[in-house]
Amino acid sequence: MKIIVQKYGGTSVANVERIRNVAARVIETKNKGFSPVVVVSAMGDTTDVLISLAKQINPKPSTREMDMLMATGEQTSIALLAMAIEALGERAVSLTGAQSGIKTDDFFSKAKIDSIDTIRIKKELSDDKIVIVAGFQGATDDGDITTLGRGGSDTTAVALAVALDAEKCEIYTDVLGIYTTDPRIVKDASLLESISYDELLEMAKLGAGVMHPRSVELARKNKMPLIVRSAFDYGQDGTEIIEVNEMEKAQVRGVTLDEDIVRISVPNVPDRPGIAYKLFSSLINLNVHIDMILQNLNHDGFNDISFTVPVDDLERILPTINAFVDEVGASPIVVKKDVAKLSIVGTGITSDVKIASGLFGKIYELGINIEMISTSEIKISCIIDQSQAKQALEEVHKYFGLNTQ
Repeated sequence: MKIIVQKYGGTSVANVERIRNVAARVIETKNKGFSPVVVVSAMGDTTDVLISLAKQINPKPSTREMDMLMATGEQTSIALLAMAIEALGERAVSLTGAQSGIKTDDFFSKAKIDSIDTIRIKKELSDDKIVIVAGFQGATDDGDITTLGRGGSDTTAVALAVALDAEKCEIYTDVLGIYTTDPRIVKDASLLESISYDELLEMAKLGAGVMHPRSVELARKNKMPLIVRSAFDYGQDGTEIIEVNEMEKAQVRGVTLDEDIVRISVPNVPDRPGIAYKLFSSLINLNVHIDMILQNLNHDGFNDISFTVPVDDLERILPTINAFVDEVGASPIVVKKDVAKLSIVGTGITSDVKIASGLFGKIYELGINIEMISTSEIKISCIIDQSQAKQALEEVHKYFGLNTQ
């Protein structure tokens, strides 16, 4: 049995016509000798509609009940897709995350997959059925429905591909593949034929919206063949994700922009051992992704600590940060929302000083101030003013020769 896992995003199943298109494509895959397992997201803007309904009922609903509600979006999609496949003469079965054997922890709204029992899926495949799985969801040992957070359907697809020892995992989306930058902002962004797991992981972490970082990391760890392609254009091969040792010499492969962040500064923190640990461990316990961190050494035994977090997490972490401020006697925090993170990504780029100096030089030419800088082996990130971010993205993309010719 040659299993292939395909994931279709919300735009791919946004209406009846598109659901039928996905059904035909899945059947085409089956006719090529594969046993398809299909993961789908909620239709179009269904998730946003459900969130709006919830907030009309209760401005601060519990995360458990939100997960119960959110999971219904994917359940609608899987049932309709199974019906569409049956209407075309093939057998199909729709399964929720729980029915698919996906077990998670109990961190509602941001659950992580603990294990997958594939017995039910394999039984349905052996009966020559196409299996349709609800993405973005699972269940705890107690049977409570959980959701996996942003990009959860990608994570579901890759996790299932690994658990089923699939031939490959295909991610179908509304663009042709992975681009050098966001083609909605930079019209001449180039489509990449291939990219390394590490580079794609960094781009995903830094704001590229095609795949979620958790899914890329899972695919890299398990060496799962991964392809990102269009759900609508049959004539494109998409982007293949490959091992880093197959890539060429150090070069900038992509430029990303993340505007969904905030910068938090805690002034006048006492300079003593363990103080940073006290702050950040309390935030990590809230399952918050802390990105760039900067500590300025001031005089008289006090420091300023600044860091960035996703804007969606701001309200729920403020009480914890303010409690830290009160405990250690720091000054009131300063929250800056009008910031963005501009990053360049490419294997080994920090080993070439010309790349870093070129980036900083171009930003200087644009008259843009850099507030924070962070580097790793394959990325350089800068926090800049949000009002100048899109201009910087376009100019930096052009500077490194990534635009289409």
